[in-house]
Amino acid sequence: MANDKHGGQERRPSPEALLARAEREDRGKLKIFLGAAPGVGKTYEMLISARARHADRTDVVIGIVETHGRKETEALVHGLETVARTSIDYKGQLLDEMDIDAILERRPALALVDELAHTNAPGSRHPKRYLDVLELLANGIDVYTTLNIQHVESLNDIVAQITRIRVRETVPDSIIDRADDIEIIDITPQDLIKRMQDGKVYVPKTARRAIENYFSPGNLTALRELALRRTAQRVDDQLLHHMQAHAISGPWAAGERILVCLDHGRNGATLVRYARRQADRLRAPWTVIHMETSRSAYLADADKDRLAACMRLAEQLGADTVTLPASNVSRELIAYAGANNFNHLIVGKSDRPRWREWYDGSITHDLIRNSGTISVHVMSGGGEEVAPRGVRTAKAANRIKPKDYVFSLAFVSVAVVTGILLDQALNVQNLALVFLMGVLASAVRGGLGPGLFASFLGAFAFNFFFLEPRYTLTIRDPESVVALLFFLGTALVASNLAAAVQRQATAARQRARTTEDLYLFSRKLAGTGTLDDVLWATAYQIASMLKVRVVILLPEDGTIAVRAGYPPDDTLVDADIAAARWAWEHDRPAGRAADTLPGAKRLYLPLRTGRGAIGVVGLDNDRQGPLLNSDQQRLFDALADQAALAIERIQLVADVDRARLAAETDRLRTALLTSISHDLKTPLAAILGSAGTIKDFGAGLSEDAKDELLTTVIEESERLNRFIANLLDMTRIGSGAMTLNTAPHFVGDIVGSALARAAKITADHRVETAIPDDLPMVKVDPVLLEQVLFNLIDNAAKYAPDGTTIRIEADGDAGLVRLRVTDEGPGVPPGDLERIFDSFYRVSKIDHVTAGTGLGLSICRGFIEAMGGSITAENRLDDAGALFQISLPKAPASKGTTA
Repeated sequence: MANDKHGGQERRPSPEALLARAEREDRGKLKIFLGAAPGVGKTYEMLISARARHADRTDVVIGIVETHGRKETEALVHGLETVARTSIDYKGQLLDEMDIDAILERRPALALVDELAHTNAPGSRHPKRYLDVLELLANGIDVYTTLNIQHVESLNDIVAQITRIRVRETVPDSIIDRADDIEIIDITPQDLIKRMQDGKVYVPKTARRAIENYFSPGNLTALRELALRRTAQRVDDQLLHHMQAHAISGPWAAGERILVCLDHGRNGATLVRYARRQADRLRAPWTVIHMETSRSAYLADADKDRLAACMRLAEQLGADTVTLPASNVSRELIAYAGANNFNHLIVGKSDRPRWREWYDGSITHDLIRNSGTISVHVMSGGGEEVAPRGVRTAKAANRIKPKDYVFSLAFVSVAVVTGILLDQALNVQNLALVFLMGVLASAVRGGLGPGLFASFLGAFAFNFFFLEPRYTLTIRDPESVVALLFFLGTALVASNLAAAVQRQATAARQRARTTEDLYLFSRKLAGTGTLDDVLWATAYQIASMLKVRVVILLPEDGTIAVRAGYPPDDTLVDADIAAARWAWEHDRPAGRAADTLPGAKRLYLPLRTGRGAIGVVGLDNDRQGPLLNSDQQRLFDALADQAALAIERIQLVADVDRARLAAETDRLRTALLTSISHDLKTPLAAILGSAGTIKDFGAGLSEDAKDELLTTVIEESERLNRFIANLLDMTRIGSGAMTLNTAPHFVGDIVGSALARAAKITADHRVETAIPDDLPMVKVDPVLLEQVLFNLIDNAAKYAPDGTTIRIEADGDAGLVRLRVTDEGPGVPPGDLERIFDSFYRVSKIDHVTAGTGLGLSICRGFIEAMGGSITAENRLDDAGALFQISLPKAPASKGTTA
């Protein structure tokens, strides 16, 4: 392959692109048939492509394909090998899923997997079908699959906004990004609507509903545009990787990409905003780049702050930001734009005087001259700047280090001694090289200042010790004057170059150290799950990297309060409290060295995200005056941005939990009110009716009638008493106020007590027990376990017909004692098995069943779990009826006893 030349440099393939290409070669190839909506023909086209591969003798199997009863699709399936599906039992129903193990064992060259976004049945190896596809690819099997655009994760909100329907099954964008090929299946909205009206997508009734809601022409047009643009984005990425892997000079104008070059000039904000408008107009990705030169270290603090503010503005407006070192800005900027396929380059008009352009050259002119097919936009700008921070910056430490100058003196002294030793062997011009080595060593060791000092000191020593007449500052030979001047000039240039290299190396080491610290900090934040951990990690990181004391304040009950600090400190004086509150309320810095309330001890800076301020950070140290220099302020911004996002993440999770709890509370409150209104009113009405009848008509009633009415009063009173007891028990469980009185007990005794208490309830049923005499004892609260058994017996008697058997049996092994209560009723509907223990949840009643409160089984679970056990419900396999099993740990053996 021929090597292209660009800007005088030989282009080589990108190592990252070659590595990605090598990784793709080790796995199977993924092709996605992408559609804007269901019914466009994705599965049909996938099968046609698969049959073409099959005709070329490719080993093709169908992992799973949904034909939806369409005859033309079923015809294409015929003749292709289909891997049998596996059946998974879920809540009593058998669900068919793709058998990934069978496909891996079969190892075809190509597998067809329909509906990539499908959610697998619980119990499958992977929860999502796209994870099955990834496993097939990892094993070297090519995959054809189908996907609708509404299932792409990053487009989920946009699709919901367009269609008013939130799609729950989504696929990460990374799946599309790793696809080797995407084929978009596109038909016009009118054609798709006609297909639906003809019954080729849904049955007629469903089709009419779909056309009126989801499949309106406007919705389909918007979804179609999303599909086309997402595919174009992936194709653009593939083109860029191809160019980088083959060292092809760009750009290729297959799509629009915008690159903005920023420096420290006053028109940076104007460039960023103009680039954003251009990106919106062209619907193109855009990147902001800053080329860091050797002169960047000498920029004034105000220029550094302006540049950092413009880069932050670009990030807020959605740009990617890049900072690269450069020795020749125009050449390396063009090389970067070509390598990354940018075809629009936006730069600012230079405001330097003409003599500077004549001396240093014009970057703008060089860009235009060497841009090739890249369009260069030169913006004049109006001096528009980002709003100032409102905080004075500390002067960067720039102390002169005497040690470096001592080393320079030592290097020159060594050069003098070396020159004296070589004086007889070398002529005077060659001795100058010895002093030049001393100058270079000084510049590398100490930087520009010591290098210049060594240059002038070396020139003086060279003249004094080696130029005739020696040991004087007089120079007799004109050639020696020229030699001395050239030596001094060479020394100055060499020291400047060596110092520049030393500055770049120091800056690179500092940048690498800072980048590593930020990376470790981001990993630490990603691994934290509580707000206190995030706040402590943030306080410690800021304190250690900026060498300051830190307090973090978050809003609390309408004000702002200290939540963390390093070193630990939660005391604030009135001036600091006022400054912190002002910073929080106005989202602006306040306090020490700020424009507002500068009398405070600390400087308070807001923590903010895209949603606004979420907290305040207070900083202070033992020095007087401003706290942070420009570099430290930029480092603080990076730390604060990461911390704010982590805090917001924790708060969003807490908000979701609170919303879920509020919804559950509302549900329970509604259920409680409904239950009370019914379950209190019914027995009270029966009691009042019976008592009123006895009072008003007692003289005319027979003794049997009176006994029946009094029995009704007693039974309904007992029913009312059980209901109130259940409410009290649930209150104890919910409030955590339940006190256990546990001790070793024999289960048979507690079962007998519960049956005696439930004698009236079970009067119309047969009760059988099977409790072995040698059953191990359990450590329980006998009152609570008796209540659990009573509730289970009551539940069994309520749902099982009269004359049937209620059986209680127990056994023990593996450290557990198991109690089972079975009945011969209708059993529990499969869909209710997981919810039957929820508070106020009632299974659908049959005719003879008396309404319950929906609390009995919930109380059973609460009591059993409080005693360290578990309770489950299932349907009997040997006969009709329900089976409730209680598992309790055995009581530990007493000292002195043996098994």
